[in-house]
Amino acid sequence: MISPAITHISSRDNAFVKDLKRLAQDNTAYRKQGQVWLEGDHLCRAALTRGLQPITAVFSESFWPEAQSIYAQAAAKIIVLSDVIFADISGLESPARMGFLLELPASTSLLPEVATVILDRVQDAGNVGSILRSAAAFGFKQVLALKGTAALWSPKVLRAGMGAHFGLTLIESLTPEMLQTLQVPLVVTSSHQGQLLHQQTLPHPCAWVLGHEGQGVSEALMAHAALSVRIAQPGGEESLNVAAAAAICLNASAAQAAI
Repeated sequence: MISPAITHISSRDNAFVKDLKRLAQDNTAYRKQGQVWLEGDHLCRAALTRGLQPITAVFSESFWPEAQSIYAQAAAKIIVLSDVIFADISGLESPARMGFLLELPASTSLLPEVATVILDRVQDAGNVGSILRSAAAFGFKQVLALKGTAALWSPKVLRAGMGAHFGLTLIESLTPEMLQTLQVPLVVTSSHQGQLLHQQTLPHPCAWVLGHEGQGVSEALMAHAALSVRIAQPGGEESLNVAAAAAICLNASAAQAAI
């Protein structure tokens, strides 16, 4: 096996450092640069487990002696940054000690017949990442994000997704009209209208539509829904967090499909 090229960098003015900092701190930089930054051991291991090959592995100087025995062959190119620079580019309050650069997955066509999650302007990155985790856990292979949804490959969504990205087909910046090729029924969620979830026979496969944290699902998508459901809330709260609602709904679908 060919040994990777190793470069040590200690200057903030280095072009690689500047590009990496943009990827780490700008939510949409990945679209311009065509690369994704995975920061931290967990995300990096998740990518390797899925068979992904990083372009570059990046390590802090203090971690590199330990990392050599684990990650020395993870990428063809290895960058070792001084601890100060790694902390400066990190998007975390407590910077990790390593990260991978991946090629942004190539755009793909919508899969019309698979179990799908549709994100209708879900804006909080933590919510979006959590929903991706639930989608992957409960067998929903495709996530479609309408315009106005948090950037799917942003650093915050990646961290919240905890590796779920690597097992999903992800398509973003869609309009409602682009969903017309879907051949599975739409199931929409609402806080105050629709049938109680636990009383319904859910279609499978289907496309669950999860809406904006404040406004909910748009009227346009509501009008095309095969089923509208609400989650029983005997405690009397006005609504559930959209990520919590997603976990409940996707689990209900998975449970019924398994029977």
